Amino acid sequence: MNISFEGKVALVTGAASGLGLAAAKAFAESGASVALADWNENAARAAADELNARGHKAIGIRCNVADDAEVEAMVSRTVETFGRLDAAYNNGGVQNVLAETADTTREDYDRVMGINLQGIWSCMKFELQQMRKQGSGAIVNCSSLGGLDGGAERGIYHAAKHGILGFTKSAALEYGTRGIRVNAICPGLIWTPMVDRMVADGQGDALKAMEKSIPMGAGRTSRGNCECSSVAMQRCCELCDRPVHLGGRRLRHALIHMSSRRVRQIAGRSDLNAARSSAEKSSGCSQAAK
Repeated sequence: MNISFEGKVALVTGAASGLGLAAAKAFAESGASVALADWNENAARAAADELNARGHKAIGIRCNVADDAEVEAMVSRTVETFGRLDAAYNNGGVQNVLAETADTTREDYDRVMGINLQGIWSCMKFELQQMRKQGSGAIVNCSSLGGLDGGAERGIYHAAKHGILGFTKSAALEYGTRGIRVNAICPGLIWTPMVDRMVADGQGDALKAMEKSIPMGAGRTSRGNCECSSVAMQRCCELCDRPVHLGGRRLRHALIHMSSRRVRQIAGRSDLNAARSSAEKSSGCSQAAK
């Protein structure tokens, strides 16, 4: 699938591994200058160095997304280096310690919410300040299937991922008429380094049970799912000259529901799937990977 980001600037958080790294590579290979941000500064810089060695333009930045000052500095560094910010993929996140709601701790609640929800809010805040100056831009927030349903002993994580969708929809409505689009993707189980850490923490049996519900199996499709998520993310960020209208209403927000079997776009109208085909034909602009 050919998606061009020539002359554009992209920022990716959680970019040292997993989905974030896959997205950063996809942006670079599509022509964008890329800022790779991660709390693991050495890994972020190593990934950026690898992209530069391949002829791309990239920088690695240390950023703890739970720290507003570091997030502001991350956006500033990106703009100082590349001159603008066209696309941002807010991907940084962590899992909660497995526990029933009555047994969860304030410490774990604050840790997960600080990174998974406050981090998304902080990234959007400073990214939007820059994009508002430019009058253009696209943001994709990484939620999860956990943002669409519940999960035993994972309440903190699921609550944070639900919150991301609320922020996404609200910001999309605020900035949609000003040339800025805000979307979210909801990936399913993908075997990334974060999942490896979950196994090391004793969640292996639960993850195997979850994997059995996926026809192709997460372990056997991690590369394909990373690529699928990256394509969906890129489609959300693709800069179009004309807005898409569905049934007379502008598409102001979209949630990309990701699984190993499909990518389904869910918007503010239940008849999106029927309307999308004709909307894309008339606009010449695709809003999501098919």
